Amino acid sequence: MAATIIICVIIAAAVVFGVLRYRKNLRSGCCGSGNDPAPKKLRVSDSDLSHYPYEKLVNIDGMTCRNCVTHVQNALNSLDGVYARVDLGRKQAAVHMKEELPDQTLRKAVADAGYTAGHVCAVLRPGES
Repeated sequence: MAATIIICVIIAAAVVFGVLRYRKNLRSGCCGSGNDPAPKKLRVSDSDLSHYPYEKLVNIDGMTCRNCVTHVQNALNSLDGVYARVDLGRKQAAVHMKEELPDQTLRKAVADAGYTAGHVCAVLRPGES
């Protein structure tokens, strides 16, 4: 009987802890939970898309909030000659490049930020074949 009560108390404590953590994550985002400030966006010096003749779409797994988006976007934008925009809803990054980078370079940047890059595909511009 005492063992059953102890097990019930442990389960109840785990449930309460889980609910409190979930509520905290809803308020501040998974990457922003706690007292850490939201990450600052890395500014790209050249945001004129006409200067970026190459584009790839990268599917990204593991993003759950706007802080995740900022982490991935900063990782990609830190690559030389890259201007990336990340869409949380689509779980995808549009990576604009001045010179074409290998898929593996983009995947590594995403992985180094703590996320998983899935399918990478090149986007053809009008007039390209």
